[in-house]
Amino acid sequence: MSTCITLNGLGFSWPDGERVLTDLNAAFSDGRTALIGDNGTGKSTLLKLIVGDLRPDTGTVTASGPIAHLPQELPLRLDDSVADLLGIAERRRALEAIESGDADEAHFAAIGDDWDVLERARATLGELGLDHIGLDRTVATLSGGESMLVGLAGRLLRRPDALLLDEPSNNLDGSARARLYEAIRRFQGTLLVVSHDRALLDRVDAVAELHRGRLRLFEGDYAAYERATAIEQEAAQRSVREAKAELKRQKREYTEMQTKLVRREHSGRKKYANAPAIVRNAKRNQGENTAGRLRTAMAEDVAEAREDLETAESALRDPDPISVDLPETAVSAHREIAVLRGLETAGFYGDGLDLHVRGPERIGLTGDNGSGKTTLLHAVAAAARVPHGFLTQRLEFLDDAATVLDNVRARAPETEMTLLRTRLARFLLRGEAVFHRVSTLSGGERLRVALAALLSARPAPRLLLLDEPTNNLDMTSTRQLRQALGAYRGALIVVSHDRAFLDGLGLTRRIGLERGKGITLDEPLDR
Repeated sequence: MSTCITLNGLGFSWPDGERVLTDLNAAFSDGRTALIGDNGTGKSTLLKLIVGDLRPDTGTVTASGPIAHLPQELPLRLDDSVADLLGIAERRRALEAIESGDADEAHFAAIGDDWDVLERARATLGELGLDHIGLDRTVATLSGGESMLVGLAGRLLRRPDALLLDEPSNNLDGSARARLYEAIRRFQGTLLVVSHDRALLDRVDAVAELHRGRLRLFEGDYAAYERATAIEQEAAQRSVREAKAELKRQKREYTEMQTKLVRREHSGRKKYANAPAIVRNAKRNQGENTAGRLRTAMAEDVAEAREDLETAESALRDPDPISVDLPETAVSAHREIAVLRGLETAGFYGDGLDLHVRGPERIGLTGDNGSGKTTLLHAVAAAARVPHGFLTQRLEFLDDAATVLDNVRARAPETEMTLLRTRLARFLLRGEAVFHRVSTLSGGERLRVALAALLSARPAPRLLLLDEPTNNLDMTSTRQLRQALGAYRGALIVVSHDRAFLDGLGLTRRIGLERGKGITLDEPLDR
């Protein structure tokens, strides 16, 4: 394999001094490497450093060939065409001008050697299931998933030696994800992909983990990475147990030594009680010096054992779990939550759609992009017969300029501050973190703030609607989200393409939508 990207002593800090990456050294060769790590560890930052969008504080990045980068959020202008998004608009205009008889040298310069660019563009769109999308369509007419795939097609058209993808499966339905996986499989160069999509992670050749500012490489797919880190964690837990036992032993010996010294001092005073003062003083000083040395040595042993325990504990990775109890969200089994009959919206659902939600149901809503899942959530919200909370894809209801505490207080202005701080702490937002502006938070932190705000509202929501809540979440944050939802006692409707996440929610129904088909959702479907 040829090495395409090399990191040498790479370090980066934000202008406020916050350190993100420290002394990264790695080489990425031909093949597929997943870049993983908790939200906020610097994965997207590293990709931007590699392509030159950011400059490192220390170290270098070298590449042996051209690199294409597909970011999480494409810089889209709604009136741009698909050809613009593909990056071929200028060459297309030049080709059309030449075909019409305009022999201006500028047109030939724009095309270069890429005379078959339109054929390649159509072929690449077709491979990604987008052959129905014309080059003149505007970005405004594309779904989020379609925009991402067109953006990917544009990067592939550049024929890069290295391709960097940042959460490429976000907003993609099942069939679109399958086409993405196939495109990743076919790519012949060096591919570095940031993702929390387990199905994608099980298709890579290596895993690069960012953890506490450092980068480690593991051979094999994500399952192999999990096995390797599980072995490490077993060893770390064993080291913690041994370190705790050693600290306990050292403390016990220190206590026993203290007791012996006190007895020895008492015995010495009795023994030399009738001796001359000079002898008594000499023996006392000798005893105090010996005791002092023993106490110092034993105290140092205890301190060393404590340091060994801290070192052992630092190797443990288990994040704090979210632990909340939400009895105020409970609904009875017979409570009418929402009733929709004959719903027809913008061509969705054919002749109409019925939905009846009763009691603490847990419904997983699936379907291809454009099948009306988000539209249905809005309809349910409008028809809700109980207080409800709506967790939208982009969490628009959060005030990014306000602090964490202010966002939660806005939903529950009459709740005591102590109670709000306690609720935030249970969502792992403690201490000074509650005074951070939401705009500075990672995706997982933003989601926890949003959940804390919704679930702290008065009255408490008896219906919770979640639209693709795991987008941009790492594995840890996804697990924490499941923990929080496990404590929720009301009705729950979740839109998600992440089957593993849905499987962990204890769903009572899994419902599938198909565009243009009016299906009765009271019948459980398994798609």
